Order: sequence, then C-alpha cells, then structure tokens
Amino acid sequence: MIAHLQRATTTAALIPALYGLDEPGDRLRPRLIGADYRGADKQLPLFGDPQEVLGGGVLDAPALRIGSRAPARPVWMCSVRSDPRHPDLSDAQWADVARRLVSATGLAPAGDPDGCRWAAIRNGDRSVHVVATVVREDGYIHNTYRDPFHVQAECTRIAAELGHLTRTVTTAKDHRMPVITISAEPSGSVVAAGASDDLSATLLRHAGFKQIDDWHGRRHRLPTTTAPADRAAVATHATEMLRAARYTVDLDPKLDAEPLSTAGQQILNLTDELRGATDFAELAGVLDELLDPDDGMLVRLQEALEIASEQITELDPDQFALSDRFGFASDQLVTAQAELAGAVDEVQRAMSDTANRADDLRTRAALARSTTASAAANAPDLPAGWRTPVPAVAAVPAGRTR
Repeated sequence: MIAHLQRATTTAALIPALYGLDEPGDRLRPRLIGADYRGADKQLPLFGDPQEVLGGGVLDAPALRIGSRAPARPVWMCSVRSDPRHPDLSDAQWADVARRLVSATGLAPAGDPDGCRWAAIRNGDRSVHVVATVVREDGYIHNTYRDPFHVQAECTRIAAELGHLTRTVTTAKDHRMPVITISAEPSGSVVAAGASDDLSATLLRHAGFKQIDDWHGRRHRLPTTTAPADRAAVATHATEMLRAARYTVDLDPKLDAEPLSTAGQQILNLTDELRGATDFAELAGVLDELLDPDDGMLVRLQEALEIASEQITELDPDQFALSDRFGFASDQLVTAQAELAGAVDEVQRAMSDTANRADDLRTRAALARSTTASAAANAPDLPAGWRTPVPAVAAVPAGRTR
C-alpha cells in the first residue's frame, strides 16, 4: 500500500478532486464508507453521497471554533492505494484501513472522545481518501510532522496482514561482475588486481597494462618504462573503460587524473568538513550549506524527488504506484526540513553561549583574585603575643654534615 498526504484550507476545496469536476469528461461518483463526527450537533450520514459532509463544513467546525489559532490549512487528507496485483478490498475493509490510519497518526485514537473528526471516501477502485481536520474537539491542534512515517508504517503492517507484500530473493550471485583494484605500490609501479575474466583483461591490455600470470595468479602491471606523469592518465583511462563495461573499480586516489565531482562526493566532502569542525562557527557554516532552505542540498534533493514523481506520471499515468513512492520520499524530506528549521541558528547561539560561559569564568576568576589580594592588603596588625613564632634554624658548624 502506498499513501500520499496533502493539506487544504477547507473540505469544500477537495470537492473538485474527489468528484472529478476538473475533468468534465470523467465524472466520478464518490461514496462515503465510514466517518466519525465526534461532537457534531446534527445527525450526519455514515454512508452514501459525501456532498453534505464535504460542503456543509462539518469537518471544518472545530477549526472555525478556535478562530485565529487554527492553522492556515487545517484539512488533512490521506490517499491510500493498494497493490493492483492483488484483489481489491471491500468498502468495509477500506473503512477499517481508514480507522487504523487516523488512530496510528494520533488524529483520532481509539477511545478518545476529543479526537479529530474524519471521514473515509471512495471514488475509484483500489483506493480510499481519508479526510480529517487537525483540530481536536477540545481545541488542541494535532502535530502532523510525524504523520508520513506513521501512515506508511501502518500501511506496511496492513499489507503484510493481507498478504500483499512480496519479497524478491536474488540468487544470481555467481554472475556479479568482479571488483578490480588499481593501486600504486610503494615502489612506484601501478598494479591492477582482480581482473580474472577475459573481457577485463583485454580492456586493461588495451589501456597499456602488461598481463602477468604466475603463482600469484593473473594480474596486470604498467611497464616500468611508463613515465611517472603518464601513470595517472593510463590508470584513469583504464578505469573509465572498465566502469563503462559495468565493472566495479577501486582506483587509488593518487592515480585519479580527473576525480569525479558527483553529488555523493560533494556530500561526502561536507561530511568530512563537519567531522573536522573545531568550533560552532565552522559547524554552522557547513550546516548552512547543507540545510539552507532556498539552495541547500536537502531542499534540492527534495525537489528532485518531487520532479521525478511528476515526470513518471507524465510519461505513464498507470505507473502511479512508482510515482507515489517518489512522492512519499519527497514528503519525508519536507518533514525533515521542518524538523531542522532554525537548527543552524541554534548552532550559532550555542557558539555565543559557549563564549559567554568562557567570559563568565574569566570574570569570576579575576574577581576571586582581586578579593584575595584585597583581603591580604587590609589584614589588621596583630599584637606581638598573637603572632605565631617562627622556629630558628640551628647553625651547622663548618666542616660537619648531617
């Protein structure tokens, strides 16, 4: 099962999407399959046409009741789709899925009379839409920042109980491509090890390596006459050909004439900078590059996953399950950004707090020294009889030792 979360200003704003009004040629007939209206002041349907529930503001009432304290988008909708390779669920089963989701997220826990209002609506096969308000009956606002994790975890549990989870076991271990290592030995020679098949051996020989077969096994070495300046170029060229043939190549960094500047390498560089930070100022600078809300690596990765989800749907509308996987991953990164909002500022404040504590310790030490010196200078003269006598040191006659 794949779940997708979204927010809206009112439940009436969801009517075009649920009824298909945006596409006149494809009218939908949504039906209500379950609901919990909590403290509603009138009798409302639990089944049938959801028009009265969506357009009448029944679910919006708790948000209207608290006025300006309500969030800008108090309506919460979770769309869940099942695996098309398995039989569809009945309305009763989908209604149970909806109840479990609002309970798992904490919107409407079982046995809580003050939970949020919700309704489960179906407008197509293999899916259900759970519409709720994030404002509880007691006026408190449900915190949604963990909802994507709770929803997907509950969907996985439900799919497992229904027997919809399939596991793929890979047994083609013997067909994996060998790992080839190209390294520079302390003597200065360049050796390629691990090329045990004919294709990799041919590529290495084409790059300029000589093949050696002895009791150590097959290996390849650059001729000793290769100029030191050409060794890195030859090793890099051999690596490019092997990787193009889908071999995994471990190239010595000293032989990499053109280090790859991949996104993963950039993040690895940031990780090294974080590990090497000596104070909060350096740490905040690196984190700002990673978490910048406008141009940070985290927000760019989230945008890339969102675009991938949209592009999959654009290329093939039937690939909605694959598209939703990327969309859910994008939602998780949005949640991560919200969790880390203002974190760089907190790191900078930690730098100021550390400096202030150091200044405070120095000030206390200076005050302690000045107080001790002042007490010694202002000590009264004691009478001669009160002074502690200092014992005299006995003279030692010359020429004698003790």
